[in-house]
Amino acid sequence: MAKARLEELYKETIVPQLKEKFKLKNVMEVPKLEKIVVNFGVKEAVADSKSLDLVLRVLNLITGQKPVKTQAKNSIAGFKLREGMPIGVKVTLRGQKMYEFLDRLINMALPKVRDFQGVSRKLDRRGNYNLGIKDWVIFPEVHHDLTDKAYGMNITFATSTSNDELGFELLKAFNMPFSKLVKKEV
Repeated sequence: MAKARLEELYKETIVPQLKEKFKLKNVMEVPKLEKIVVNFGVKEAVADSKSLDLVLRVLNLITGQKPVKTQAKNSIAGFKLREGMPIGVKVTLRGQKMYEFLDRLINMALPKVRDFQGVSRKLDRRGNYNLGIKDWVIFPEVHHDLTDKAYGMNITFATSTSNDELGFELLKAFNMPFSKLVKKEV
């Protein structure tokens, strides 16, 4: 089985580049992308279970991996939500599928976002990055005629480092389109 393009880029280019830039002594200190978690919250699933099945099928198309349903942890009477009810779907990508998804996200999906100015530069102070996407139609696998409702998703990039600077540089080396820093004039 052939390696994913970004996996080869990581091993051949990014590892030596980060090792030199941060003066790391051991190759095991170089941060790596451990997993990508794609999560959909489907509030309509409380009233209509078919919407959850649609999101399940679409997430399977986008990631190439079977998603799992997530369930409510607490009951909330105001939302007519009971503990254990399915209210979302998620998939955890690792290895080759993770790198292939990252490649499609960076090179095909994000450029399709209208008025795209780049993604936020803020990490979670543990070296991980969260990206919210408002519309799933930016992925080429999703057809416009599937539904008239647009669903948003959260994508979490978990890295092996707990340092935000190392995590940021790792994602930047993968060509993540971060927004430009704007200097304010005093």
